[in-house]
Amino acid sequence: MGCLTMKTMKRMKTYSLKGGEIDKRWQVVDATGQVLGRLATQVAGFLMGKHKPTYSAHLDMGDFVVVVNADKVRVTGNKMEDKTYYRHTGYMGGLKTTSLSRMMERHPERVIELAVRGMLPRNRLNRHVLRHLKVYAGPDHPHQAQVNASRKREAAASREQQS
Repeated sequence: MGCLTMKTMKRMKTYSLKGGEIDKRWQVVDATGQVLGRLATQVAGFLMGKHKPTYSAHLDMGDFVVVVNADKVRVTGNKMEDKTYYRHTGYMGGLKTTSLSRMMERHPERVIELAVRGMLPRNRLNRHVLRHLKVYAGPDHPHQAQVNASRKREAAASREQQS
């Protein structure tokens, strides 16, 4: 038989998605009883789009994520007392510290937002992707219409694939 040469082999092209072909959906994640770090890892994966087969690191491939019941998230060990959040006022000696327990009392949404921010890459895409994260302390959220539309699109797509 003959040997294959570059002329006879067919070359495959790598397909790259364009901005208009990206399919964005809405995911709802319930934080009740989930460990903070594991929840943040899952949410960061959804925001970046790593759960999709068409994932590209340089594009905003991810879905919108709605996290509900942020006040019911749990942490392991002594983190409620030991973990501290730092911020600076901009003035000399203006370093402010807040414990996790105090932050959970005042702003439970901010705890999840900061945990997810720490799990995203530090670049311009990070700031863009973080706008797709919506966190709510209670079980109610104003994005029910978007979530339902996303589920209808998923159902229609699965029906097309079956037929």
